[in-house]
Amino acid sequence: SLRLQAAARRPRPILDMSYSRHFLDFQGSSIPSSMKKLVVTKLSQNFREAVTLRQDSPVPLPGDGDLLVRNRFVGINASDINYSAGRYDASVKPPFDIGFEGAGDVVALGLSASADYTVGQAVAYVKAGSFAEYTVVPAKQAVPLPSVKPEFLTLMVSGATAYISLKELGELSEGKKVLVTAAAGGTGQFAVQLAKKAKCHVIGTCSSDEKGGFLKSIGCDRTINYKTENVESVLRKDYPEGVDVVYESVGGKMFDLALNSLATKGHLIVIGFIAGYQNPTGLQPIKAELLPAKLLKKSASIRGFFLNHYLSEYKMALKHLLKMYEKGDLVCEVDFGDMSPEGKFTGLESVFRAVDYMYMGKNIGKIVVELPHSVNSKL
Repeated sequence: SLRLQAAARRPRPILDMSYSRHFLDFQGSSIPSSMKKLVVTKLSQNFREAVTLRQDSPVPLPGDGDLLVRNRFVGINASDINYSAGRYDASVKPPFDIGFEGAGDVVALGLSASADYTVGQAVAYVKAGSFAEYTVVPAKQAVPLPSVKPEFLTLMVSGATAYISLKELGELSEGKKVLVTAAAGGTGQFAVQLAKKAKCHVIGTCSSDEKGGFLKSIGCDRTINYKTENVESVLRKDYPEGVDVVYESVGGKMFDLALNSLATKGHLIVIGFIAGYQNPTGLQPIKAELLPAKLLKKSASIRGFFLNHYLSEYKMALKHLLKMYEKGDLVCEVDFGDMSPEGKFTGLESVFRAVDYMYMGKNIGKIVVELPHSVNSKL
């Protein structure tokens, strides 16, 4: 048959999941039948109230075009609490899985998926349900990696968001002034570096001198610690003509201030508004009455950016980012929570702490949780 001929042409291990519930992972230890995972059991922007750690969920089986990925690293995003509050899709009722992105090893796969992937391969993915020991990922949505490193995970959502939004909406060119808010965060770090690569002058806001030091190390021209400096007066004094582009993810007062600091024909790109996510509405009030007048006066624009609307650009963006990282042209700062009160974020139970850490504004770079797999090791 054609299928056998195709298999003969491809000397690679095929694990066809359609016939057997008993399958092995590549280290020869059985994949367990149950696993831990986080589940949204109640809609709330309070992550601890919304989410339950389930100890014995069945390990899902991959279909014909799927991979079963054993997650080794999972990424924390500000929007995890928007997801747990049901703000992404109001029609979905709990219980549902959570976590936007993961990286790990393929431990089993369907027959069609085996055309492009093998057991033991390193992959990353963006798909709801990563806060689990194992996640089924359609092969088409997976990204093959050279190895399972947390740095690669930083690019999947945070890096891609900065890359695509600045390319499509930023109209960056040499000498432009770019303001990045929450510049030392998961996605801010990439906005700073990509704007510098476009030969722009970059200003970054942050909440500590340590973060300011990190920003300088990745090329930020001017850092503003908003806890100790008045952002508005610094911008007015040092940038009287205004800034050309703002990469804005904070919202509330920071949004108002960024809007007021725009230059003629400036663009404000709205990536998010983390200042509001913990509120019941998910919003932080802004001074919007004057918005039309302010935009008109400056021929300025505000542009929203949501990654899901730019999936056509995604593969290209990721390829470029991976190449930059591998050539040493991009810093992918990972924060494992080593400096957090209870130490490194290890295991699914630490996702709760990791979300708290983000909302305390403590992280430098992208918050990543490691899921260790010492079980059944043959060593």
